[in-house]
Parts: sequence; structure tokens; C-alpha cells
Amino acid sequence: MSKDDGNLKNATAKGFLWGGMSNAVCLLLNLFFGIFLANILGPDDYGPIGMLAIFSAVAGSLQESGFVAALANRKKVGHDDYNAVFWFSVIVSIAMYVGLYFAAPLIADYFREPILVPLSRYSFLGFVIAGFGIAPSAYLYRELKVKEKSISLIITIIVSCSVGVAMAICGYSYWGIATQGILYMLVRALCMWYYTPWRPSWRVNFAPLKYLFTFSYQLLLTNLFLRINGNVFSVILGGNAYYTRADIGNYTKANEWSKMGSEAVNGMVNCVAQPVLARVADDGERQLRVLRKMVRFTAFVSFPMLLGLSLVSRELILVTITEKWIESANMLKILCLWGAFIPIQSLFTHLLISRGRSRIYMWCTIIQGLLMIAMLFVMRPYGISNMIVAYVILNILWLLVWLHFVRREITFTLPMFLRDTLSYFLIAAVTMCLTSLLTSSVTNIYILLPLRIAVAAAIYTAALFLCRSEELHETIGYIKTRKTSKQ
Repeated sequence: MSKDDGNLKNATAKGFLWGGMSNAVCLLLNLFFGIFLANILGPDDYGPIGMLAIFSAVAGSLQESGFVAALANRKKVGHDDYNAVFWFSVIVSIAMYVGLYFAAPLIADYFREPILVPLSRYSFLGFVIAGFGIAPSAYLYRELKVKEKSISLIITIIVSCSVGVAMAICGYSYWGIATQGILYMLVRALCMWYYTPWRPSWRVNFAPLKYLFTFSYQLLLTNLFLRINGNVFSVILGGNAYYTRADIGNYTKANEWSKMGSEAVNGMVNCVAQPVLARVADDGERQLRVLRKMVRFTAFVSFPMLLGLSLVSRELILVTITEKWIESANMLKILCLWGAFIPIQSLFTHLLISRGRSRIYMWCTIIQGLLMIAMLFVMRPYGISNMIVAYVILNILWLLVWLHFVRREITFTLPMFLRDTLSYFLIAAVTMCLTSLLTSSVTNIYILLPLRIAVAAAIYTAALFLCRSEELHETIGYIKTRKTSKQ
């Protein structure tokens, strides 16, 4: 192994370690605070926030405009680059807020919810604040400051969620959730600025945006469709008289918990994937090795975590947020199946971006999104559960399309992909089936939930030891090395 390979491997391992630890902590914190909120509030309270989610998501894409990835892929970045991105993000954020402020009555009319007029005008303040944090976030991302970003995220969750829970206890319902979102953006931006040595200046040169935008505009369109795709359920359900505010609330909660599971892995991957793959983009064989290593590690973590969440979805909902949310349990069970593959799709998209194929990334995402929207409109008379099943099947099959374009870049073939992922998927799937069978006689859900988690973890770990999993042994070895170095 060359010195460069060793340094890159150490940086990647460190990023995965910090990303993994921080995402695990964030998952537990979100789960803890989410349980509190869901016990205080009900599906009707989450409905209005779910209706507004797509507007905040689209606004977030517009203000970021793909510049974070563009800066990460540029060979040399200076003050003018960050300064141009900072002022552009701030100006766009304010302009979008003004537009959405006056569009609030139209939003309320579409969803037939008058409360959305004041609620949207208040909630949308969050992405104005977020605009001030994009440039420092890009700096930390480019410099692989995973530790600093992890600490910032943990502080942000603790502060914002504490206030959200306190307001819910005081009876502010969805106003508390909206305040939580605003505080999340504010505290995150402040933490990012604390860890970033760069500071903006009043002398603005927007010239760097021309170069950055040639790379980022395709990412912008792509991110718009990604955000729309991720929130289109609420729009379709909200515009249909057959579905109630509670239906949207139940889906919002199921989607939120599914995302917590997938983001626990995806966040760890995203911390390092794009910068690392960009650094080896000039060497196709080396990039192939790096990608396959990331895919194996992602499968090693993602499949047991998300399939396990699917296994215990009913018990988890009943134990933590009570029977009033039981409708969301079945939705969560199905959504977790696609959630297991989301981090792998993210790796494919990062690879294409690192190779300068943002146009392929854009069109592939747009076509996927249009197909999904069309499919959801066709399926909406058949109920939410059938809509979710169709959504999951379409997205999993679309992985083959992503793989096709990746193969054209670095010859990552289908047999390679199956060798890197299939064993972990089968072990995880068999583990969950055995766990369900072994614990089927237990009727007490308070015993069943921890028992299933413990049994599944033991079976999966034992199976990996018997199969001599390289990822398991490397993870244990790296943790031992870190402990030894600190002594």
C-alpha cells in the first residue's frame, strides 16, 4: 500500500468512525425526543408540519444550489469562492422567504387548512437562517472536518429538541415543532461558524459563481427532485379529500423514523464519500477499490439496522409512542425496506459526481422522480399502504439504473455489486426471520422489543464471525487500535 493510500484509508476510517458515532448519538437523541413529542402530540398535530415539509425542502435546495459539492470537487478554493457562496445563499434565502410569505394563503387553500397561513410564515424563517450556514458547512465538508460537524449536530439536536418538547408540554402543539425546526437551523449555523476559521467580507466578487454554477446547476435540479420525491406523499395525500390530517401525520411519523434509521448510516457515508472519491477520481482502479470498500461497509451496517427496525416496528411504536400511532407502524415496516438501500444509492451518486457526471446524476434522478410521482397518482385510490409498497419497489429496482451508469465509469459490474452486498443482505434477512420465529411465543411487548433486538444482534454478529467478515474484523481492529493509541 502506498503512503497516499494509507493516508486516505486512515482519513476515511476516521471519518466513518466519527460519522458513525455521531449518527448513532444523533439517532438516539432524535429517538428520545421524538418519543417525548409523539406521546404529548398526536397524528393531527403532525399533519400541518408534514404538509409544509415539501416547501421547506425545495427552498433548502434552492439556497444551497449544489455549491457545497461544487466546492468539495474544486481543486483549489479561496476566500472569494466561499464569500460568493455565502452572499448568494443569504440573498436567495431572503428572496424565497418573501415569495413564500405571500404564497401562504394559496398553500392553505390547497390543503384546506387555514392555520397554515400563519404557521407557514413562521416555519419558513428556518431556511432564511439556514442560508447563513451554507458557506461554513461547505468549508467543514471540504476539509473533512467530520468531528467538528458531528459535535455541532449533537449540540443542535439537544438544544432544538429540548425547546420543542418544552413547548409541546405547554400546549403549543405544531407551533412547538415549527420552533424546533427554526432553532435547529439557528444553532447548527452558529456551531458551524464556531468551527470555521473563514469569515465573509463585504467586498463581494460573484465571479467564482460562474465556474461553480457550471458544476452545481445540475446538482441543484437534482436536489430539487430529490426533495420533492421525499415529500411528495404529503402533497398528494393533502390534496385528496379521502385522506385526513391524521393520515398525513401517521405517514409523516413513519417516514421520520424510517429516515432516522437510514440517515444513521447515510450520514456516516456522506461525511466522507464525496471528498474521498473526488480525491481519487483521476485513478479509476483506485477509485473502484475505494467504492467497493465503502459499499461493503455500508451493506454491513445498513441491512441489519434497517431490516431490524422493520422487524420491531410494531413493538417500537406501541412501547414508545403508544397505540394512537399504531397506523404508522405498518407504514414504517415497509419504508424500512427501501431505507436499507438508500445509503448504497448515495454512494453511487457520489461516485458519479466525483467523476464530473452531474448531468447523468441529474437526469437519472429527474426521471426516477417523475416515474414515482406518476406511480403515486395512479396508486392513490388504493390506499396509503399500497402506495408505499409501490414506492419501495420502484426505488429498489431503480438501483440497477444507477449501477448501470456507475459501471460505465469504473467497471463496477453487477456481479461485483452482488458479491459486495448480497451476503450481508441475506445474513440480515435470515437473521430477522430467525429472530421473529424464536421470539414468536413472547406476547409481552415490553419484553419482546429488547429481546428481539438482543437476539438479532447476537445472531447477526455470530454469523459474521462464522463467515469471517472482513468488515467486522476491520471495524473491531480499528477500534482496538484507537483505544491503544490513547493509552
